[in-house]
Amino acid sequence: MREGKVPPELLDRFLRGLPSDDRLLIGPGIGRDAAVIDLGDRALVLTSDPVSFTAERAGWYAVHVSANDVACLGAEPRWFLATILLPLTSDEDDVAAIFADLRAACDAVGAILVGGHTEVTSAVAQVIVIGTMAGEVRHDRLRRSDAAQPGDALFQLGSAAIEGTALLAREAPERLAAAGVSEATVSAAAALLFDPGISVLPVARMAWTLPGLHALHDPTEGGITTGCWEIAQAAGLGVVVDASRVLLHSLTRQVCGALAADPMGLLASGSLLITVASAHADAALRQLRSAGVETAQIGHLSQPGDPAILVQDGGVAPLPRFEPDEVARILARES
Repeated sequence: MREGKVPPELLDRFLRGLPSDDRLLIGPGIGRDAAVIDLGDRALVLTSDPVSFTAERAGWYAVHVSANDVACLGAEPRWFLATILLPLTSDEDDVAAIFADLRAACDAVGAILVGGHTEVTSAVAQVIVIGTMAGEVRHDRLRRSDAAQPGDALFQLGSAAIEGTALLAREAPERLAAAGVSEATVSAAAALLFDPGISVLPVARMAWTLPGLHALHDPTEGGITTGCWEIAQAAGLGVVVDASRVLLHSLTRQVCGALAADPMGLLASGSLLITVASAHADAALRQLRSAGVETAQIGHLSQPGDPAILVQDGGVAPLPRFEPDEVARILARES
């Protein structure tokens, strides 16, 4: 198989028919990034993600990408576990740097590091951090990842591909320089990891208060169009996305142009997708923009059985899903 996520059609075969119980409110499924367990007056939200594209700042990535998944269900991140796999070339300074990043990132999202596992192993060639985040939410504030409705407006909050842009700048600076991208531009692109950053927790908290809000989803591997497909797939709906309305940072355009990468399929942590009832779309847009959130309505959800469509350059085509992510493709070409 190709590098990246297991094809969703294959994964769906193995997820169907898994055992459940009365306390499992949301279980595994395509487009679902976290599980929800009933704890009585509250719900426990659980998610797990690996950081495998890069070893640099892997602890920072691991905390934020898992906190994003928890936030998309309306929950506050609380407890974090990290499994850290280190190659044989690692030293004490490498371990210290990872733990410093884990601590700083947990502080930033309001969580604490409560456990995990750390191991040096010949099974990996670079640092791998697998993070598990647990959060909690009152039942009346839970946001289901499969709750989008036909006719919902689809909003994008924050520029797409911030994560991928920063990662390419950090992992392929020589190729960017050879393509004519200035050192200052490469440095600015690398800094996107922290400003505006890959966390969607602050904007998710704003989105929780929106009238008519139905679902939230953070697009990650496979980019913004794959994220749009996932939020529709989770709800069993079609989706129409207008490429001309997708928010892209100017640095993303420069980096992607230099490396012949499609920004629509580039790692997209740092942006948030939400669906809002059409009757509340204008009010939601005003509320977000008045709060200073970069926002655009990039499409809408359609009926069950409808296709996933991309409107681009005056034409209509199936909404692309990037397997593998453009970061994986570019970095594989690099090696």
